[in-house]
Amino acid sequence: MGNKRNKVSKRSSLQAITLCISIALVLILLGIVVFFGFTGRNLSNSVKENFVVTMMFEHDMTTPEAQGVCQTLTKRPYIKQIQYVSKEQALAEATKEMGIDPTEFTDGENPYQSSIELTMRSDYANNDSLAWISKELKKMPKVTEVNYQKGLIEVVNRNLAKIGFGLLFLAVLLTLVSFSLINNTVRLGIYARRFSIHTMKLVGASWGFIRRPFVMRAVVIGFLGAVIANLVLAGCFYALYSYDPEIMSIATWDVLAITAGVVFLFGIIITALCANISVSTFLKMKAGELYKI
Repeated sequence: MGNKRNKVSKRSSLQAITLCISIALVLILLGIVVFFGFTGRNLSNSVKENFVVTMMFEHDMTTPEAQGVCQTLTKRPYIKQIQYVSKEQALAEATKEMGIDPTEFTDGENPYQSSIELTMRSDYANNDSLAWISKELKKMPKVTEVNYQKGLIEVVNRNLAKIGFGLLFLAVLLTLVSFSLINNTVRLGIYARRFSIHTMKLVGASWGFIRRPFVMRAVVIGFLGAVIANLVLAGCFYALYSYDPEIMSIATWDVLAITAGVVFLFGIIITALCANISVSTFLKMKAGELYKI
């Protein structure tokens, strides 16, 4: 009798370990999609905020006047960063790039204009917003023109939208696949105890009383699977960080925390839900039906 009990205990432990590993593997895939989804959004915002809008001033624009314009622009909600480029600075940069002083060909007169380079917040880095922003900037004192790469912005936004849609589709698909795999894995673990469930039902135990230990066991296994998945994901991220520390510019601590949280929640909630569904399915079956499945 003791040996039989030990065999049942070992079989149950093996099933729990197999279930835990299976859930961990599914959660690792889910965590990867969540991680790349949020880092992709941060990367998209970073790319958009690198677009430069250039305001060109008239030749007689003085530095104090330009600084006054900069102070006015800092109050605009759509501007992230402002950089003033004086005529002297523009001349020095041109001389360095060309290897010759351009004033030698203009009788000593500086041919360059002072300008302001603006980077927009990601929400405004699109052609529709930049169209009205450009009109507003042109109304400022001594502004001759406002330039930005309209074609590049359109192409980048279109490609980022495609990537975002692809990640969303992949996340939804993987969520459905994950639910199906976890449900089948949990159901397989409960299947071995379907006769115990029927026996408890025959002696008058309530359905809630019968479900409770199975759901609690599933929650514990889901939690352990999530811990394993997060440890594997943390190891992968550490390897990625060791290779390129700049990854932290888009994979922020918020992204890492959200990814870990989603893995934990998904692991616990889905396993509990699957266990509840599976136990309810067996509770609804009659004795003869249990032998046919």
